[in-house]
Amino acid sequence: MKRGLKGDEDDGSTSMEGPAETGKRMRQLEAEPEEGVSDWGCLPQEILMHIFQYLPLLDRAYASQVCRGWNQAFHMPELWRCFEFELNQPASSYLKATHPDLIKQIIKRHSNHLQYVSFKVDSSTESAEAACDILSQLVNCSLKTLGLISTARPSFMELPKSHFISALTVVFVNSKSLSSLKIDDTPVDDPSLKVLVANNSDTLKLLKMSSCPHVSPAGILCVADQCHGLRELALNYHLLSDELLLALSSEKHVHLEHLRIDVVSENPGQTHFHAIKKSSWDAMVRHSPKFNLVMYFFLYEDEFGPFFRYEIPVTHLYFGRSVSKEVLGRVGLTCPRLVELVVCANGLRPLDEELIRIAERCQQLSAIGLGECEVSCGAFVEFVKMCGGRLSQLSIMEEVLVPDHRYSLDDIHWEVSKHLGRVWFPDMMPTW
Repeated sequence: MKRGLKGDEDDGSTSMEGPAETGKRMRQLEAEPEEGVSDWGCLPQEILMHIFQYLPLLDRAYASQVCRGWNQAFHMPELWRCFEFELNQPASSYLKATHPDLIKQIIKRHSNHLQYVSFKVDSSTESAEAACDILSQLVNCSLKTLGLISTARPSFMELPKSHFISALTVVFVNSKSLSSLKIDDTPVDDPSLKVLVANNSDTLKLLKMSSCPHVSPAGILCVADQCHGLRELALNYHLLSDELLLALSSEKHVHLEHLRIDVVSENPGQTHFHAIKKSSWDAMVRHSPKFNLVMYFFLYEDEFGPFFRYEIPVTHLYFGRSVSKEVLGRVGLTCPRLVELVVCANGLRPLDEELIRIAERCQQLSAIGLGECEVSCGAFVEFVKMCGGRLSQLSIMEEVLVPDHRYSLDDIHWEVSKHLGRVWFPDMMPTW
């Protein structure tokens, strides 16, 4: 009986709760998450910021509207130090265009946080114009890196030159601490480079500006003369000169680490390529003995006249078009510092003697790739035997190897693997 009375008393006390107690109890129940249900609003800021870093700007903005915690994470300064603006038009891309007003709001609030910025635009002129509009708004930024990337044809080149230069100058003048600048395929010119040097000469370390037709050798020489901290430089061959190499080799200049040269011919037989003196290259090697000289050749066979006539300190050599046996023979004689060689095409004449000569003379060669070429299996095995285990990368299409009286295609795998000290197979042409 007592136990029953006690139960009755408990029921009575519950039923006698007032509205205030009932509301309090309901709030407590709502605050307690159900078992197995995660409260995404309570994720740590560090995890949210890590997630947000992988989201495009528009998706970040949508996510920031979920709750107060996500909105706070959206505006964390650390999130905006490194950012890539993806600008595209819906008509030419499967991605949605980012609303200009959103970009303006972000720049207004986080311009002083942006440090590492890149712009990726599609083939449309509208996307390039949008990038210039954003650049012109970066008046309160102090960028350390800036990259302009065209994913298709160089859309920046289709803009009015004055419009592009005006927008780029805003960054050059206001940043004061640019260390890395990648502006390939843009209408940048000599006067804008002078503005760059005047405001960022003490900090600039990397400059990539291939395919910039409005820049002259004098313009790039101005950069080399004033930016003594340059570590990496990428440009077209027409900007390379003896004066530039000597400027990069002066005592006041730091040791250059990477020099990339694109040697490109658009009109066969109509492009003149000047020669660089051996003494200029020698001065460069004396000043920076460990620097990497990377050269990309996109020439026709009859345009190689000025090249590989004497020793050149190239370390990484890429032939994007067909190259003759004669030129590859000269490579073996004039490129003792060669580390990597890639030949996309040669023709139907075997490269046996040329490969053997390269193995003999290029003692640092550690990577080679051959595409539409021909090499006898015997000569290829001899080449690998001479190079030995230092060949860390060996990419040869199976169609390149021609069976001879010494080795068949079935034997080549075992012989090459034996000399390399690891299992090796030739590359196979995809059948799809």
